[in-house]
Amino acid sequence: MSDFEDKVRETLANPQNQGEMQDADSVGTVGSPDCGDMLRMWLKFTEKDGKKVIDRASFQSFGCQTAIAVASMATEMLKGKTIDEASQLNAQELSGDLGALPPMKIHCGQLVEGALKNALDANDTPVSESEPSTTLASQLQDKPKGSIRIVPLED
Repeated sequence: MSDFEDKVRETLANPQNQGEMQDADSVGTVGSPDCGDMLRMWLKFTEKDGKKVIDRASFQSFGCQTAIAVASMATEMLKGKTIDEASQLNAQELSGDLGALPPMKIHCGQLVEGALKNALDANDTPVSESEPSTTLASQLQDKPKGSIRIVPLED
């Protein structure tokens, strides 16, 4: 077993910040119900030294174990970061102590990065309590829209 797999197992044994955040200032969702990998991230901001910083972050994921592990690492890493600092983080940086993601798991980091960027972009749009809250599970059950397109990967 690789060092990476050991770190993923350790993180999964006690994932941090998993679950919905009721008082979030911003929510970002990324993924596709067609393939099943989806991740939602909630952000709560506070003022620190005259700057708006991330106070708390949480996530909910339907995806592989690596996506859950990266999201857990990322939500811990985001605490205290400004919006600008957080928006500069890439998928590899968000994987934190897991280290470099294996080639077949890079999409897991990209999923977390996408949800974070989506939440940061949505930051100026308040989370409305009047809007019906859709869960990731309900989105997975929704019938896919459009047609499926298969794109061959080059060797």
